[in-house]
Amino acid sequence: MGIPIIYTPGMKKRLTRRALAMLEMALRQFPELAGKGITVGYTKAHLGSAVLPRRPTADPKLTIRLKVRKLTYNTIGHELTHLLQGLSRQSALITRIPGGEKQCDVWTLARSSLFCDDAPSYLRLPRAVREKWPQYAHLVRSLCISAIEKRKSYRFYLRWLEAEIKELTRRPLRKSREIKQLALPLDG
Repeated sequence: MGIPIIYTPGMKKRLTRRALAMLEMALRQFPELAGKGITVGYTKAHLGSAVLPRRPTADPKLTIRLKVRKLTYNTIGHELTHLLQGLSRQSALITRIPGGEKQCDVWTLARSSLFCDDAPSYLRLPRAVREKWPQYAHLVRSLCISAIEKRKSYRFYLRWLEAEIKELTRRPLRKSREIKQLALPLDG
């Protein structure tokens, strides 16, 4: 993977195989963090948090804290995106990601469909979208990708994005092609 990880003692006590696998999978989506050490700690106050040094350093100390209980890929991705937000201000080698929580939600969802397992916390979503997130997740992700492109020429891209997400609830959802178990006739 190429990303050295240090777990704090508090996280080591709570780290499950599921959380470890989720962290490893999420980190694969962030090649920009290769070679940079990340400390992963535990928090019980929030879903997660990220800490970066305020001033550029040759070897920045990158830290995320996660709540292991009810951990989602979206939360992990969001906190790793915060690290990229900070690093992108310090290095021209990393694509600039604007600061802010809503921006972090947008760039996280756009990065990979892996992070669509839970609704974002900061983007304004209609209740119907939040309650039926699995049905809307990939539509919202597509809009986030479009919003990042739109940002190049339109300053109010977040306003545009939230308006487009709101419009999703006014159109009927297409039935997803779920794989359903086949019913077998029972001879009896």
